[in-house]
Amino acid sequence: MSRNIQISELDRRAVEDQAVEIVERKGIGHPDSISDGLAECVSRALSQLYLDRVGKVLHYNTDETQLVAGRAAPAFGGGEVIEPIYLLIVGRATKEYDGQQLPVDSTALAAARDYLDDTFPELDVERDVIVDVRLGEGSGDLQEVFGEDGATVPMANDTSFGVGHAPLTETEAIVYRTEHELNTTYVADNPELGPDVKVMGKREGEHINITVAAAMVDAYIEDLAAYADAVDRVEAYVTELAEEITDREVSVDVNTADDLEEGSIYLTVTGTSAEQGDDGSVGRGNRANGLITPNRPMSMEATSGKNPVNHIGKIYNLLSTRIAESVVSEVDGIRDLQVRLLSQIGQPIDQPHVADAQAVTVDGVELADVEDEIHAIIDRELADVTSVTRDVIEGDLSTF
Repeated sequence: MSRNIQISELDRRAVEDQAVEIVERKGIGHPDSISDGLAECVSRALSQLYLDRVGKVLHYNTDETQLVAGRAAPAFGGGEVIEPIYLLIVGRATKEYDGQQLPVDSTALAAARDYLDDTFPELDVERDVIVDVRLGEGSGDLQEVFGEDGATVPMANDTSFGVGHAPLTETEAIVYRTEHELNTTYVADNPELGPDVKVMGKREGEHINITVAAAMVDAYIEDLAAYADAVDRVEAYVTELAEEITDREVSVDVNTADDLEEGSIYLTVTGTSAEQGDDGSVGRGNRANGLITPNRPMSMEATSGKNPVNHIGKIYNLLSTRIAESVVSEVDGIRDLQVRLLSQIGQPIDQPHVADAQAVTVDGVELADVEDEIHAIIDRELADVTSVTRDVIEGDLSTF
């Protein structure tokens, strides 16, 4: 069957040519990202449980996970958490199959605790966090949503869509790499930086400004001067990183809400604002490509926590991004590519209702010159759609 693949010129300027660009990334320690991370780690654990016990992934979704902030008393040299953070793992899951009881809740609880322990070194999982699992049973008509046994391609669970784009603009690349590098390379030698790093990029013409909100961990900050030095070092690091990516003028601001004279600073016990008043929810943060990009079409779907077998809100957002990246890496002359995939409920997920690609080419390259190549790549990636499921379950594909 021929897939409904449409290719056309993008009916507006490439994002790099627009006068103003805004890009955001919420770091792994942001309350919304904590919710995303928990939902997704529980999702992977449930998929693996089902595969181990019954040989296939059964119906579940954990994409309604919520975080209620705690209360803390940070202090130079080390404060304490006064009221623990409350995390609610909520959704639906199959708890019995073919007469076999499945340890869904205990699997979810163990996965959530392991994720918190591995990701947030300053968070005492036994003392600073309450993890509550409330997974209801999936409705009877959804237990077999993945198609008949033996079907090679699942059927779409919904009439929905996913969107993706490539390549990243310079501003997008700076924002993404800033959070990633701060929370990996930089923090390895600077433990005072907490994982709650939020990055906002703004480009006006040829000037890029990066605003960073960086939670500092009080146990590693002895006084106000040490805090100010920690902020300055983050600013210098981000500036150097940005200048490796772009020749545009760059300015960096870190913790702009601080008032050093009043002693009002971004100091935390655990490295996340979730300890003190900031709640979180799945789907309120980064899109499937790890960024929030108001200059581009975006899906409002919560990608994290959805089942990776036939839930279009997850699969098509990840796949559209993969398609866009594949086209840009394999086809010369593409400046900007946006991909939209629309499903129709009950139809095979490798046969979208429409696969729409819109491109901006470089000077000297006409869309007609590369249209066949683009079409072939889209067709190839759709035919391999089930690889998204495998990569998600194995943890090789990030959802936020």
